[in-house]
Amino acid sequence: MSRIGKKPIEIPKGVTITKNGNVVKVKGPKGELETHFHSKMSVDLKDSQIVVTRPDDSKENKSLHGLTRALIQNMVDGVVTPYSKTLDIVGVGYKAELKGKNLLLNIGYSHPIYFIPPDGVILQTPVPTQIVISGIDKQMVGHVAAKIRSIRKPEPYKGKGIKYSDEHIQRKAGKTAGK
Repeated sequence: MSRIGKKPIEIPKGVTITKNGNVVKVKGPKGELETHFHSKMSVDLKDSQIVVTRPDDSKENKSLHGLTRALIQNMVDGVVTPYSKTLDIVGVGYKAELKGKNLLLNIGYSHPIYFIPPDGVILQTPVPTQIVISGIDKQMVGHVAAKIRSIRKPEPYKGKGIKYSDEHIQRKAGKTAGK
């Protein structure tokens, strides 16, 4: 049995959940999220808990069981406390700044790069070499962070580029001196 899927989801105070067919809507103090789950999974609202059950123990249903429960848990957590990811910019002259809601990146290319965030994602630059991405949708926050990082991935020799704040760049040795 799925260890993740069988755990009930506790609904905190101030969060309302509605289920309509295969759609679950979660509304909380920070916003509202909605997701579609697989028709084989059944989501039941009992007291202040959500329980996800599956019809049988087939391999597909086992994986969908844990996935459905995790997605709903992430929605419940996101509407209470937003998710955030921090990116660090490493390199001489590399910097980021906000122009309204858009992000302006100067990261070693011959031209500046403008990044327009999707709705529901907030970008901040507390210092010019750091970007903080936050929002209530965990998947969207991670996706935006990955897109910004992919503009200039960190290189292994000097570590220049955009990296996650908790990421460690494996360094390579450069060329050795001639004879």
